[in-house]
Amino acid sequence: MRILFLSQVLPFPVDAGPKMRSYYVLRHLTQKHQVTLLTFVRETDKPEDTAHLAKFCQAVHTVPMQRTRLRDLKFLTQSLLTQQPFLIIRDQIPAMNVKIQQLVQSEQFDVIHADQLWMAQYALAAKMASPQSKLILDQHNAVYLIPRRLAEADSNPIKQRFLAREARLLTAYEPEVCHRFDHVVWVTAEDHQAVAALPQPTGNRQTDSTVIPICVNPTEARPVARVANSCRITFLGGLHWPPNAQGIVWFAKHVFPQIREQIPQAVLTIIGKNPPAGLEGEGIEVTGYVVDPTPYLIETATFIVPLHAGGGMRVKILDAWSWGLPLVSTTIGAEGIETEADKNILIADTAEAFAQAVIRILRNPTLAQQLGQHGRQTVLDKYDWQVSYSAWDEVYNKLMMVENGEHQGHAEFSSN
Repeated sequence: MRILFLSQVLPFPVDAGPKMRSYYVLRHLTQKHQVTLLTFVRETDKPEDTAHLAKFCQAVHTVPMQRTRLRDLKFLTQSLLTQQPFLIIRDQIPAMNVKIQQLVQSEQFDVIHADQLWMAQYALAAKMASPQSKLILDQHNAVYLIPRRLAEADSNPIKQRFLAREARLLTAYEPEVCHRFDHVVWVTAEDHQAVAALPQPTGNRQTDSTVIPICVNPTEARPVARVANSCRITFLGGLHWPPNAQGIVWFAKHVFPQIREQIPQAVLTIIGKNPPAGLEGEGIEVTGYVVDPTPYLIETATFIVPLHAGGGMRVKILDAWSWGLPLVSTTIGAEGIETEADKNILIADTAEAFAQAVIRILRNPTLAQQLGQHGRQTVLDKYDWQVSYSAWDEVYNKLMMVENGEHQGHAEFSSN
C-alpha cells in the first residue's frame, strides 16, 4: 500500500518516547508498504537524521517548525478567541498544509497515517483533497488527561486555570477528532477507555480501535554492567515536557532530602534538555541533554520515574528495563505498562513511600539485581517491536478489507 505518514517530530534519533513510537512503526510499515514521510523539523534536527530515514522510506519531506514565546503568546490569544485547544492550534503551520496538498495532488495514497493527535488536523485536510484515502490515527496519549493532571498537581492558581481550561477544550476536541478516522490505534487500554468515557459526538460514523503498545529494540540496548556500591539515583527524560519537569522538581524538593537523611552519600543525577528551576540542592547534579548516558547508567543504583501527570506510556521505563536497571515509579508513571510490583518495579506515590522504595534498593543489592533482571525479561517478552508490531498488519489489512467491501460494519471504539 501507499502510505502518507504524518509526524509532528522527526522520528530519529530515537531519543524520546514519541520518536521511539514513530520510528519503529515506520520501520515495520516500510517492510511491506511504500511509505512517504512528511514531518516537522526543528533547528536541532540534523540533515543526517533525515538521510537515515530516507534509507527505508519511499520519500521524506520536511516542514520547519519554530517555537518561541512570542509565537506561543499569539496562539494563546487565538485560542482564547476561538475556543480551540492551545496545544492543537499552535501546531497549525500553513506550510504543512501547502505541502500536504502538493503530495496528495501528485500521488494517490491508500492510507494517511497521522502520528499523534497534533497531526490529526492535517490528515483530515488531506482527506478532503484525497477522499479515497483511509485514515489512521496513532494516539500516543489520551491528551486531555495531561493538562488535567498537571492542573491537579500545580499550586499556581493562574497555571491551574489555564490547564483546566485546556483540558476542558480537549475533552470536546479529542473524541470528535477520533471519530473522524477510520481506525484509531491506542498506546494503552487506559487511554482508550479514558477518551471513550467522554461525551461522544453524535452521528452515524463509527471508528474501529486497537491497542498496540510502544515497543523498543531490546537487542540494541544491552544491560549495563553496573558499578557496585554506587548511590546514584538517575532520572532521564526531556524536561521541556511539563509532566517530566513537574515530576522531577517534586522528587528533588520532597523525596530526595528524605533519602539524603538516611544515605548522605546519595547523588541525584538529572539528565534531559531544558531543565526547569527548582533543581538546586546538596547532592543534585543536572547534566542537561547527554548524547550517550552510559557513564551515568553504569553508576546508577536506582532509576526513577516520579511522574504525577501524563498519558500514554513512559518509554523511560522500557529503556531502564532494557538496560537492566532497577527502578521506582509512581502509579501514573507506570500507567499502561505490564508491571509486577516488587518483581520488575517498585511503585510508590507519596514522597515518604517513594523515598523508602529508593532506600530499599540502595541498601539491598540482591533486590536491585532481581528487579533489573525481571524488567529486562519483561521488555524481551512484551515490548520488542520486531515481535509485537505485527499487530499493525492486522490494522492495515482490516482497512483494506473495508476498502474492498469484504468487511461490513464497525464496532464503535471496539478494542481488538
